[in-house]
Amino acid sequence: MRTSPSRLASFQPRLWQDLRTYDKVRLAKDVGAGVTVGIVALPLAMAFAIASGLPPEAGLWTAIIAGFLISFFGGVSVQIGGPAGAFIVIVYGIVQQYGVANLLIATSCAGLVLFLMGLFKLGTLVRYVPISIIIGFTNGIAVLIALSQLRDWMGLAIPKMPADFFRVLQALWQHLDTFNPYAFGLGVLCIGGLALWPRLWAVDSQFRRQLEGIDTVSALKATSRVPAPVVALVTLSLLAWWFKMPVETIGTRFGGIPQGLPAMSLPDVSWTSAKQLFNPILTIAMLGAIESLLCARVADQLGDHAQHNPNQELMAQGIANAVVPFFGGMPATGTIARTVTNIRSGATSPVAGIVHAGTLMLVVLVAAPLAMHIPLAVLSGVLLFVAWNMGEWREFARMRQFSAHYRLMMLTTFFVTVIFDLTVAVELGLALAFVLFVRRQSAIFRADPQPSHAPNELHFKLYGTLFFGAADKLDRVIDAVEQAAAGTLVVLDARQLISLDTTGLDALEQLHRAVSKRGGRLRMTHLNDQPRSLIERAGFAEHVGLERNQVFATAPVGD
Repeated sequence: MRTSPSRLASFQPRLWQDLRTYDKVRLAKDVGAGVTVGIVALPLAMAFAIASGLPPEAGLWTAIIAGFLISFFGGVSVQIGGPAGAFIVIVYGIVQQYGVANLLIATSCAGLVLFLMGLFKLGTLVRYVPISIIIGFTNGIAVLIALSQLRDWMGLAIPKMPADFFRVLQALWQHLDTFNPYAFGLGVLCIGGLALWPRLWAVDSQFRRQLEGIDTVSALKATSRVPAPVVALVTLSLLAWWFKMPVETIGTRFGGIPQGLPAMSLPDVSWTSAKQLFNPILTIAMLGAIESLLCARVADQLGDHAQHNPNQELMAQGIANAVVPFFGGMPATGTIARTVTNIRSGATSPVAGIVHAGTLMLVVLVAAPLAMHIPLAVLSGVLLFVAWNMGEWREFARMRQFSAHYRLMMLTTFFVTVIFDLTVAVELGLALAFVLFVRRQSAIFRADPQPSHAPNELHFKLYGTLFFGAADKLDRVIDAVEQAAAGTLVVLDARQLISLDTTGLDALEQLHRAVSKRGGRLRMTHLNDQPRSLIERAGFAEHVGLERNQVFATAPVGD
């Protein structure tokens, strides 16, 4: 007996599948990749938390706990989860407007929403978000991240940064007289080092052969493989400490990072607070879903592992975001930069992501006191570099190659993200995409007159989709009927009619009434499956008073 497919997604983490064929060779690769990406994640996790208005340990423990859960339960073999740059603006705005306690509630509720999205197989719907909207809000977020880091990058003495775009510009302008050249110098050195470090040994192959065998060169070559953010953090922190530069550090602002496991606490959740946080919850859930599945698609393109399971990945993201608030964490999602690093370091399974979380936890438990010496200007430099790499700036130059619809959606989403709010930007972008799609589809539908085979007959051929956006185009057929002789037979050739909705059906009924009023008959031929099914279910054949074989042609579809 044939069984119908389940409406709920099955819970099948990719880790459980990969372990069936696991061996020592893959373990060695995963451990190496996990340690590497764990080191890369260290400065980013702290920087993302600080930029979001949270203490650095919030980002570190989010990277550890969420990173572990996303790898353990996720639907992607090599994805790395944790705090992401895309959340900085959202989290900072929520903290400023609702407070940290409500951020934890919103994150946990968003985790529940993400899990339900995966459970009810809504993972594939994220793919329907137009790429122009994704590029628009991604570039907008990158601009806001860069703008939020200018205070620490230039060492400006601004007690509290506002969340509004124009107020941020105003605050920066009003405090330019507090410019700190030491902080600015560290920030510039950080960005320069991040850009140049990967190219340190990108020299010509002949020169490499000439240097081969020299111990000093070999040592430097090995050193150049250390992640650039780590090099920047260590060297510039030592520089600032050695010369006793008057710059703000993690220690001076936050008092350092606690050396120990975070205490578990339960957020005070109530129905009243949940209703108040509806928009933040929806924003965190939607952004987390979009970012994680975009990251999963990038991982599929770069790796040779099995394709990702979007529904399982959303369930894993939901579990992670539901749990991390109990340990003072922040929203988490899939992170493209760390996932790419993981793949290029040789990762083969989610074990690498678990090792990455373990590496981070070991560093936090052992070396947390050293973090108090890290200048905030250096972390701002790291985030400015992240913002630059995050934005797809070339798409602005390529806009001329695309349609006016594409440009309108991308620019609208970009400017609304920067000036107003990401939630409004995505909602407006999707609404605009819907309107433009309806307009485009309505332009495709036509009802073209055809030569008549006999007197007192009108023939029309239907093309495209007869739906609510194109139903008014049947008015020209009604006009032709009213000008024709009484008793005219109207024949609609529907072989090119792709689909029909209830508004289109109502337009056909109006046409039938106009034909019947003048004593004529309406006939449709060569109907495809979907229009035929709707007409049958709506009882339109019986309603027009014609026999079935008069309404539907006996010729096969596509004849």
